[in-house]
Amino acid sequence: MTQASPTIDLSSCDREPIRTPGSIQPHGCVLALSPQGVIVQVSDNIERYLGMAPVAALGRALADVIGSDAAAQLAPELPLAAERPSFAATVRLARGAFDVLMHRYDSLLMLEFEAVTRAGAADFRHLYPLVGNFLQQLNDTDTIETMSARAADEIRTVTGFNRVLVYQFDGEGHGHVLAESGDGNLPSYLGQRFPATDIPRQARELYVSNRIRLIGDADYTPSQLVPRDNPLTGAPNDLSFAALRSVSPVHLQYMRNMGTLASMSVSLMVKGRLWGLISCHNATPCQLTFDKRTACEQLGQILALRIESREVHDELQFRLEVRRIMVSVLAGLTQGANFIENMGNVFPELLQFARAGGAAIIVDDRIVGYGDTPDEPQLRELISWLQVKPHYDVYYTDRLGAEFAPAGAYRQSASGLLAMPISRIHKHYLLWFRPEFVYTIDWAGNPHAKDAAAGSPTQLSPRTSFDSWRETVHGTSAPWHPGEIEMALEFRTALLGIALERAEQMAELAEELGRANKELEAFSYSVSHDLRAPLRHIVGFSDLLLETAGSGPPEKQHRFLTNIKESARLAGKLVDDLLSFSQMGRASLRPVEVDMNELVRSCIEKLSLDTGSRRIDWHVGDLPAIAADPAFIQLALYNLLANAVKFTGTRDPAVISVDGRRDAAATVFTVADNGVGFNMDYVHKLFGVFQRLHRMEDFQGTGIGLANVRRIVERHGGTVTAFSAPGQGATFTFSIPHTS
Repeated sequence: MTQASPTIDLSSCDREPIRTPGSIQPHGCVLALSPQGVIVQVSDNIERYLGMAPVAALGRALADVIGSDAAAQLAPELPLAAERPSFAATVRLARGAFDVLMHRYDSLLMLEFEAVTRAGAADFRHLYPLVGNFLQQLNDTDTIETMSARAADEIRTVTGFNRVLVYQFDGEGHGHVLAESGDGNLPSYLGQRFPATDIPRQARELYVSNRIRLIGDADYTPSQLVPRDNPLTGAPNDLSFAALRSVSPVHLQYMRNMGTLASMSVSLMVKGRLWGLISCHNATPCQLTFDKRTACEQLGQILALRIESREVHDELQFRLEVRRIMVSVLAGLTQGANFIENMGNVFPELLQFARAGGAAIIVDDRIVGYGDTPDEPQLRELISWLQVKPHYDVYYTDRLGAEFAPAGAYRQSASGLLAMPISRIHKHYLLWFRPEFVYTIDWAGNPHAKDAAAGSPTQLSPRTSFDSWRETVHGTSAPWHPGEIEMALEFRTALLGIALERAEQMAELAEELGRANKELEAFSYSVSHDLRAPLRHIVGFSDLLLETAGSGPPEKQHRFLTNIKESARLAGKLVDDLLSFSQMGRASLRPVEVDMNELVRSCIEKLSLDTGSRRIDWHVGDLPAIAADPAFIQLALYNLLANAVKFTGTRDPAVISVDGRRDAAATVFTVADNGVGFNMDYVHKLFGVFQRLHRMEDFQGTGIGLANVRRIVERHGGTVTAFSAPGQGATFTFSIPHTS
């Protein structure tokens, strides 16, 4: 008979002490031994199994409670007990046979006696043929769904449960049933989803620690521990690794509402995270011996390893294909001198590269689109929003309408957006659009509805309906793959390299030949020296990755990908800074009144993305407004503040001050810090291209930031100076003349 549904406060599910319930499931009993071998804690049902009252067992030796023969049988095994439960022996006592499990935790040696009906000891010899048979059924071309289905069949054969599900957690924590094996006695959930709220956060954490759990009868009455708290620590007993640990009454009611009175779950750990679960259900109570549970746990571990191998292989193949398309696009971009025209020639490949429905290139006031894109006014509005939205080198979303409300008007063509700025100064963007992907989700019960308990609107009970409930999702696109984002970053680096090449060609024709030639020499040195190392790493590790694709261990392939990514980012930063510096001498100034207070706030907000938990005390005075080009001045100010943040890295807290004043002829600003400082003997090198006064190993950088500052200030007719002493911080001062 199913118990009546109790009133349970679900708001406290994440605070429920599931690791310290103070009780166990009653299909076995517990004896807890102190380090001296004395029984200091028992479950209150030991008289039923061991024939001794709980109070009488406390303070006794193990042999006094289970007999000298059984104690002698366990004696050689007990020193081997570890944190996770292990099998000690099968012992025969006056009231039957018991599998004895042992583990050490929280200063206690926990012995769990599970009643068994078999006559002999547990036999683990069937594990090898079971595992071997499962492995023989798998091959390298199997999908994750196929492997999961075979694992579900094997586990149902071992356990005899009515239904076995294999489901994967998605990015929001919902469980998607990928495979199912059933005998028809319970409803099918294949293809359906279980909402993330079905498994509270702390329960997921416990699934990571203890990777198998059995509930033999959802109608059980818990057996309490005597005493309830750990007698050695005085704290509640942590039963995280106990096989008999009592489970949450909320979950027991959930099982009863689902029509299952027995369940078992096996965690699937992939790349160190909880990827999913194997979930077994039975309509009637069902106990499963430790040897069979061990077999299921082994099958789960094998399935998790094969899933990881499959995911790594598919990831590598995907990245190689995207890289192949990227190389083809870059080859097309070098065919002519007109950048816009070149981009138009490779639009089909650009769509294939990002699996997009449309793309657009924006260069200043010119817009060129291809495929299904928003119209020109909508694109201009979108670009204006992107320019003020803080983001890294690329911005991407699969729910554009949820982040930028006007995009709801063109969600059919642009529910997904991947935006890549090509310039730090100008309004140059490459945009990819993905169309709306309207899809349905079949839920096992409405995830947005909860059943209010009778008579109390604030008290909730576990959901009672598991009927299929279909939800239609609008306003989203296909999600962006992490590999696509990383390839887009590499693509941006390559585009900036092409743009840099064009900038150098233009510089050769500029009128300031003397200064331009010196800068080009510095560019050449940087490209040949600073950029050569990361590019060599990219080529070398790409070759190794191609050689080992599909055959090498995932750890080595992951390391190769990590090295490629880090080298590409370093090269991209250098090329980006080179391009920015070269643009300083060509771009026209567009002076307007600039609110310096707002500019400083935006720079600090952007820097906060990189400073993390560092303690930085910002002291910003009331800064006067100036007439200047806002994009250029913002870049100069950002470089000065980033410089201060970098060279105060060893200070806790770092102190950075920004002040300003109006003089008769100019407005003067200072940026001061309490960082490592520098020797004034070398101040003449400070604002040169690729000049560093500190070792790159100590303070990374490209050596271009302060050169940019000087060029920007001088183009406004002002001057920039610096003063410092080693270990005593630095002060940078720049002036912007008043306009007539």
